[in-house]
Amino acid sequence: MRILKILENSINDKFIDIAVKALADGEILIYPTDTLYAIGCNALNNSAIGKICKIKGINPDKTNLSIICDGISMAAEYARFDNRMFKLLKNNMPGPFTFIFPASSSLPKVFKGRKSVGIRIPDNKIAIELVRRLGNPVLSTTIKYEDDDYAVNPELIAEAYDGVVPYMIDGGDGGLVPSTVVDCTTGEAEVVREGKGELRL
Repeated sequence: MRILKILENSINDKFIDIAVKALADGEILIYPTDTLYAIGCNALNNSAIGKICKIKGINPDKTNLSIICDGISMAAEYARFDNRMFKLLKNNMPGPFTFIFPASSSLPKVFKGRKSVGIRIPDNKIAIELVRRLGNPVLSTTIKYEDDDYAVNPELIAEAYDGVVPYMIDGGDGGLVPSTVVDCTTGEAEVVREGKGELRL
């Protein structure tokens, strides 16, 4: 595993470029968000998404998949929402929320047949910069861990995933509280998982 040390208050351009090239080449990586560390890949690369689903034991047909966008305009390319939901996003993003919306047809075939997609715009400069430089969303799923130390400590996360995930961005200690999940597929905002952050309607 190659570890790239990047801190939010001091973005290392060289390391970000290495990480973005890895994503563009279909690799997967571990990176920090504003909640827990996550495994991510280019959200438009089906084979990379397949790698993550295999590692996490996810059946993409039965599990909500989430993507990280760099802003609401990118989110609007991949999810469908009205002006009221736009205001909800504006009030809460960037932040520790996953908003589930009806999916648009722009998503790759692994999403086909799925009616919804989770949208994240995390309050984390590293995650946002990855997406911005890649030019499209990053599929994101929280790392699996057996105890809290392996969720928070970058060295232990790297140890657990060595030989499984080829790249990791060490952005310092991670968190333990997941994002708050808000289902907006009916046109109303319903909190389906309480997590970090307080929803502003």
